[in-house]
Amino acid sequence: VQLQASGGGLVQTGGSLRLSCATSGIDFSLRRMGWYRQGPGKQREVVATIDTDGSTYVVDSVKGRFTISRNDAVRTVSLRMVNLQPDDTAVYYCNQSPPIASRWGQGTQVTVSS
Repeated sequence: VQLQASGGGLVQTGGSLRLSCATSGIDFSLRRMGWYRQGPGKQREVVATIDTDGSTYVVDSVKGRFTISRNDAVRTVSLRMVNLQPDDTAVYYCNQSPPIASRWGQGTQVTVSS
């Protein structure tokens, strides 16, 4: 099983990034998927989830700025992030929802400079 997040980077406040998570070894089309993040000195938190029917949940702090999507044909889940703020600085991870402890990958670092 692999859940490989990519697309992070360093951006200025107000910038945009698109994260992607490539998966293998899971029955992707049957799984609700999620993006999570862990900021410096903070606990990991859920950012957004997307169900098998495409319905989504986005945490209030990023609502209107982050959009989660999925492509079952290529087994990927994406997170489009716009108007990034310094508080969005974190390592971002993808996993199933609810998450499977053994399937946390290395994540991808997003750093927003002020």
